Amino acid sequence: MVEYTGWLLDLYAHPQDGVVLWLLSDEGGRLRFHQPFPVTFYAAGPAEQLRALWRYLRDRSLSVELARQERRDLFQESLLTVLAARVENPAAQEEVFRDAARRFPELTYYDADIPLPLRYGAAYGVFPLARCCVGVDQEGRVQALEALDSPWELEPASPPVRILQLRPDCDPAHADPAYLLARYQNHEIRFSLQPARPLLVGLGALLRRYDPDLLLTAWGDSWLIPYLLSRAEEMGIALLLSRDVGMGAARQPERTYFSYGQVIYRGPKLTLFGRWHIDVYNAVMFHDYALEGVLEMARVTGLPVQTAARVSPGTGISAMQMRQALEERVLVPWRKQQAERPKSALTLLHTDKGGLVYQPIVGLHADVAEIDFTSMYPGIMVHFNISPETVGEHLDTAQWVPDLGLPIDRTRPGLIPRTLEPLLKKRIALKSWLLELDRRDPRYARAKAVSSAHKWLLVTCFGYLGYKNARFGRIEAHEAVTAYGREALLRAKEAAEDQGFRVLHMYVDGLWVQREGANRVADLQPLLEEIMTRTGLPLALEGIYRWVAFLPSRVDARVPVANRYFGVFQDGRIKQRGIEARRRDTPPFIEQVQREALEILARAPSVARLPEVLPEVVDYLQGRLAQLRSGRVPLEDLLATQKLSRELEEYRVPSPPARAAARLAADGKKVSRGQYVRFLYTRGKPGVHPWDAAAAPRPESVDIARYGELFLRAAHTVLQPLGVEEQTLRCWLFSNAGYGAPPGRLP
Repeated sequence: MVEYTGWLLDLYAHPQDGVVLWLLSDEGGRLRFHQPFPVTFYAAGPAEQLRALWRYLRDRSLSVELARQERRDLFQESLLTVLAARVENPAAQEEVFRDAARRFPELTYYDADIPLPLRYGAAYGVFPLARCCVGVDQEGRVQALEALDSPWELEPASPPVRILQLRPDCDPAHADPAYLLARYQNHEIRFSLQPARPLLVGLGALLRRYDPDLLLTAWGDSWLIPYLLSRAEEMGIALLLSRDVGMGAARQPERTYFSYGQVIYRGPKLTLFGRWHIDVYNAVMFHDYALEGVLEMARVTGLPVQTAARVSPGTGISAMQMRQALEERVLVPWRKQQAERPKSALTLLHTDKGGLVYQPIVGLHADVAEIDFTSMYPGIMVHFNISPETVGEHLDTAQWVPDLGLPIDRTRPGLIPRTLEPLLKKRIALKSWLLELDRRDPRYARAKAVSSAHKWLLVTCFGYLGYKNARFGRIEAHEAVTAYGREALLRAKEAAEDQGFRVLHMYVDGLWVQREGANRVADLQPLLEEIMTRTGLPLALEGIYRWVAFLPSRVDARVPVANRYFGVFQDGRIKQRGIEARRRDTPPFIEQVQREALEILARAPSVARLPEVLPEVVDYLQGRLAQLRSGRVPLEDLLATQKLSRELEEYRVPSPPARAAARLAADGKKVSRGQYVRFLYTRGKPGVHPWDAAAAPRPESVDIARYGELFLRAAHTVLQPLGVEEQTLRCWLFSNAGYGAPPGRLP
């Protein structure tokens, strides 16, 4: 037996070889190993139905080994008698199971659709990019495998991944690309897309010579890779994108679904074998945490890198729960079985309240401290042992959820807390480490990306307790978390008021407090310690604002809006929520104007000095408005981006994105519901011009008046807390009167 050490690069089922592993060895080689790895799924139900399934599977295939076993179902006290179907080749397991489920739909199935990497990782304690020691025989068959590190290390050793970036020279949805740009290390090669033969030969030679581990593409899933493969097939040229030559490339079609009140679109997926492919425009959170965050998602969830890049954080949390269940030999249900317990309408109103929101005091406030609970809901789930199997257990040792009258068993740790605890600990450790690291430290960017990946996983884990399709979900556990959250925030409010603070705002997991003379971290430390003592939950001081503005509703200025505010911390950082600069549908020009106006206001060292910078803000706004009205703003910066919420034929009164999509459909370009449409506002009918239309937009057709109103609205959002009325601002910007004097009295 020969031993190799390195990083686990890829793992998948193979029709002949069972499981295939790729190792990025310490010596620099990319090594392919294989191993037999039978997988098992289970069925439970009436004895006669199980016997019928037994006979059917026995007669259907010689590769399925059947046995009667007793296994643990998370929601049952006693062991469950099941039929275990052990399939020798993991590549055939899905077909065997789907056939059984079609013929015997009344049975309950377990461990049926668990991704192979999760099964293998639970069996051997490994995960994507794990440092491993692999022992193989002369035929490359794995004889021994040991993980040398853990996904919970703060600074894991970084594998020397070779990256080849591929992108067309323009957005294929907007224009026809002419070139393919290939970049590796510090070299860039430009391939002409026509004729196709030199392109394919040159790209194939580059792949063989550089042998990348990752193809990082732009529009690779939706256009580039399918284009290259179709040209190669037409010309009879073998374009070997995967390292595993016999496996080709796996394709999954696009899909649209409805979740939490939103229409979600997921583009087509094209994945490789022995090599990764990530499309930066089809990776779900790539814009937030980039490649380092994707790799961390793969490490902690156990999902392959290509999968982790393309699925939501909720899928990652579900994968972590499934792996935890596999390690503890708990059955993973194929479909959710736990229905909500019957409740009266009055009980439902009392229990399903959600998070606590204390409406803010509208206006401008100085020296305000923002205190946030660190990952509040995950912390509650771990601290109070909230899990589907622990909630509702009427035991002598049970503790009762505040305001719900719901018992929770605290004596045995639940599956969900055990899953979340290491992730929560790593998240807290990362936040502490980030506070110590200098922003110029090369480790800072990676730690920030990793922390962001953890944040999204922890944000999602709470929702999955009540999600209708969650394997281990139960709505009562979901309600218990929010009840403890409301209680914790009320205790924090009481602690603040006991120490003389005025509570300006509370929102689910944070509160904003103010006390005269309390404008240093040391002034807030006693309050932080008192809140932690009263709640038992970790929290942190987000920062102390020089000033913060809580904004009212646009419809009624007397009504506050909980998540619409902006402010400047003492270190000059600007925080903004719910305003135009944070909205996806805001044109880039409008977003930039609002952001830069805020940066001018941020120069004021205090609330009292804000009137001194007001003339500069107005002067800046006048200049940018003149730029807009004279047609000197690039059309790309005026694009609005909005989601198509339904199919075109379902609209009675077409919205702007629907009108833009109809124009694209006339050009032969299909837009599915859930996709985003880019368009310009134009004069006359239909009032919009899609950016990806066949005909280019005419600059003179742009509706400058419409953009002027958007400009005014964004500017007023920033200046409203200073007492500037919209009509006054309109006079300053759109007439020759100009700026006169500070309006009114600042709060």
